[in-house]
Amino acid sequence: MNRRSFLAGAGSLALPTLGTFPASAADGLALADMHFHQFFPGTLPVAMGPVKPLAQTMAAGNVTLLSWSLVGDLPWITRGPRGLTQKSVPEPGAGLRWLEREIERATAHVTSQGLKLAKTPADIDRALAGEPHVLISVEGATFLDDDVAHLDKAYALGVRHLQLVHYIRNELGDFQTEQPEHNGLTERGRAVVAACNRLGILIDLAHATGAVVEQTLAISKAPVIWSHSMIARRGVPDWTMPMPRVRHLGLAHAKAIAAKGGVVGLWAMRQDTGPTPDTYGRRLIELAALLGEDHIGIGTDMGALASPAIATYRDLRAAFATMERLGTAHEVMQKIAIGNYARVLKAALQAQA
Repeated sequence: MNRRSFLAGAGSLALPTLGTFPASAADGLALADMHFHQFFPGTLPVAMGPVKPLAQTMAAGNVTLLSWSLVGDLPWITRGPRGLTQKSVPEPGAGLRWLEREIERATAHVTSQGLKLAKTPADIDRALAGEPHVLISVEGATFLDDDVAHLDKAYALGVRHLQLVHYIRNELGDFQTEQPEHNGLTERGRAVVAACNRLGILIDLAHATGAVVEQTLAISKAPVIWSHSMIARRGVPDWTMPMPRVRHLGLAHAKAIAAKGGVVGLWAMRQDTGPTPDTYGRRLIELAALLGEDHIGIGTDMGALASPAIATYRDLRAAFATMERLGTAHEVMQKIAIGNYARVLKAALQAQA
């Protein structure tokens, strides 16, 4: 599906087309989201309606590169007083079976929408040129089941973006919402980093502790990302902080990711960004000043946040209109909107010997 038919198809679904946005240079931007969720009925402990048409969702803001994050530990977490926590331990093989089923459903939906999966650097170039693509990512490497070889299976299934840790204890490394037990990456975690480099899978450090960030940056042959969070501008967060502050990325670690060519994605948590697309756009400007225009991207966490600042991609388009109104150069907006994520993806997808 090319950009013209993408937008035309959205129009047939009674969606606003790009022409209804205020006329500005920001209207011509293609957008990327490094962290998007869409859950299937039966995968959450609440009733859900039908899966929303993905092409319609993307076309509302001309999103041409979307990382659809499948939550690898979803069956084994629950919401409690401290936020999301582990409720049980996966049985051997359960994580991989879960992932195989979810990828099958996700790819079927992508195909039914006339969209294409992004698996190669050439696919990323097509997304940059305006042809909408969906990248399959996984949040939490539960499917590895203590067997690094399972990563090859995930790659064969189409996974190109892997977040190492999420909300359950694992044999790869420590995560922010529980007390550390590994002092960062384990030996198996280091092996997974190397395997991601070998296969061509982008490493995502979101939810990881600072020690995991430091140790991964020291060994990865490709740039990495922190797909979705807020940046703590005072102090260094640790596991004792209450939610949602615990999910901050320390500024020093954000700068370390940037120094190695990586990208940090801003999520739409209103407690950090403010409640509106306007305040979200202003926070993007602030973060670009902190880390550099080449190291900021979008990671909305759409579908997983209550009352977010960015609830639709039309909202995200409005955030870029704010940035333009405040004097942000068009080439800077292009980098933040899609270029930075595309750059690190292409670098990671080139398998490292």
